[in-house]
Amino acid sequence: MSIRIGIYGYGNLGRGVELAIQQNPDMTAVGVFTRRDPNTVKTLTGIPVYAANDVLKMQKDIDVMILCGGSATDLPTQTPELAQYFNVVDSFDTHAKIPAHVANVQAVAENAKTTALISAGWDPGMFSLARLYGGAVLPEGKDYTFWGKGVSQGHSEAIRRIDGVADAKQYTIPIEKAVRAVRAGENPELATAEKHERECFVVVKEGADKARIENEIKSMPNYFAEYNTTVHFISQEELNEKHGGLPHGGVVIRSGATGIDKQHKHVVEYSLKLDSNAEFTSSVLVACARAVYRLNQGGMYGCKTLFDVPPAYLSVKSREELLKTLL
Repeated sequence: MSIRIGIYGYGNLGRGVELAIQQNPDMTAVGVFTRRDPNTVKTLTGIPVYAANDVLKMQKDIDVMILCGGSATDLPTQTPELAQYFNVVDSFDTHAKIPAHVANVQAVAENAKTTALISAGWDPGMFSLARLYGGAVLPEGKDYTFWGKGVSQGHSEAIRRIDGVADAKQYTIPIEKAVRAVRAGENPELATAEKHERECFVVVKEGADKARIENEIKSMPNYFAEYNTTVHFISQEELNEKHGGLPHGGVVIRSGATGIDKQHKHVVEYSLKLDSNAEFTSSVLVACARAVYRLNQGGMYGCKTLFDVPPAYLSVKSREELLKTLL
């Protein structure tokens, strides 16, 4: 049986989900749900487009709904709202607010006997698993995570939500001195501003107050307030020409020690280099949709994260195939 997938939202992430479904033979895209006029939206593969307000009419036609909105204002309300009616997957990525988001979604999904997997993607998500595995194997040690250089979709979206902003791209840039020290096993104590800096390229609407916008960006909690942040105001043409892509990546490093006197040093590194942040994140969401479907079929309701998912549930391969080809 093909797992029937709904796509809620059709920006970069939604388009990536549509394409990722094409690479998964056990899945079918039922359609896209948009807040725009459906007649103005043309999908990449020709799947149908429906109005977001009509989503409940399709409840019986969808096994898992993948939510492709932003973390700043969309997902905190959309995920618990839709989890009343659908199994859902989202990519909520405001790390500090994940426990509250889990609690909000858990109450709804458990009562509705749906399964919701939140904060899927690569960080939070794949990087979270790398940190868990590293700490489990090397309990004496430290975790270090470096993102970039690359475009953060969540941070870019947060800037675009500011009044007077027409468009924006934000780059997260690791500080190389810190990365070298960690890879050398020095286990440095690093403040937030010593690990990364943030660079923003912003297009403003005519007449907008640039000083106010820059101040709002630099003082935004959970996004920019703790970092050295540079803001550049540029034209839409320059943004399109020089910052049109969505590259990203990063590393998770666990630096630890074993032995009676902790004399044996170990450095474990998990690395990603992504041409398209959106398409890779979308691919993770689609794999998680498979896991959500299997969890729900097994009666495992409520709010989950990747920590709660058996790894085999993510794969299209059977257990027998996994044992034979990967173990």
